[in-house]
Amino acid sequence: MTRTVAIIQARMGSTRLPGKVLLPLLDEPLLAHVVRRVSRARSVDATVVATTILPADEVIVELGRRQGWIVERGSENDLLDRYLRAARAHGAEVVVRVTSDCPLIDPTLIDDVVDAFRGGPADYASNTLPPRTYPRGLDVEVISMEALERAARDDHDPAWREHATPYIYRHPDRFRLLRVAGSEDHGELRWTVDTPEDLAFVRRIFAALPDDSFGWRAVLDLLAAHPDWADINRMVAQKVVPDGGTPPR
Repeated sequence: MTRTVAIIQARMGSTRLPGKVLLPLLDEPLLAHVVRRVSRARSVDATVVATTILPADEVIVELGRRQGWIVERGSENDLLDRYLRAARAHGAEVVVRVTSDCPLIDPTLIDDVVDAFRGGPADYASNTLPPRTYPRGLDVEVISMEALERAARDDHDPAWREHATPYIYRHPDRFRLLRVAGSEDHGELRWTVDTPEDLAFVRRIFAALPDDSFGWRAVLDLLAAHPDWADINRMVAQKVVPDGGTPPR
């Protein structure tokens, strides 16, 4: 079987909610929920937390040591390089990219995207390619190691490298892209954590469910019963990946 490694990017330096990855969620750091939920995916052979070499991120390394996580360190701003180095260090043939601000990530959705990727042919598969049908915060990207290597070699735009994968999904002429869509459209929902309002929303969800083994449809059921909960962070604007980019050389 192709070795599939999930890599979760995590750092303390969030601009809108500093230190969010270690903020408490059910008496645990938010990041602990992300790592545990990603690790439940049957398609994932290893889960790696990729943080930076900055002194401020030493607390993530220490948390990982206590929790028994695999933690790698790399560039603060060149996230593409950080992913590549972490993937190489753990023999990845396929990389699953998850961000640390997604505590509601569903392992079954990770499996769905990995299965779609394996059924390909694809260099990159994701449930985020437009038009989005899954709530923001359930984002899964699956990338072949070959595609990651090519992007790291050919992408010369620092703004794109800071977001790891734009060079791939914005060059459908160079990479085989596969969009993984849901049967229903819930793309307007916001379940990620980037602001205090987002954190308040996620805390409400976790407090209402018995443990963190629930799936994403259980959250939909909660919101159907409590539609006003979606108003907690409805007005939060999502940060946008920069357009443009320098021509590849």
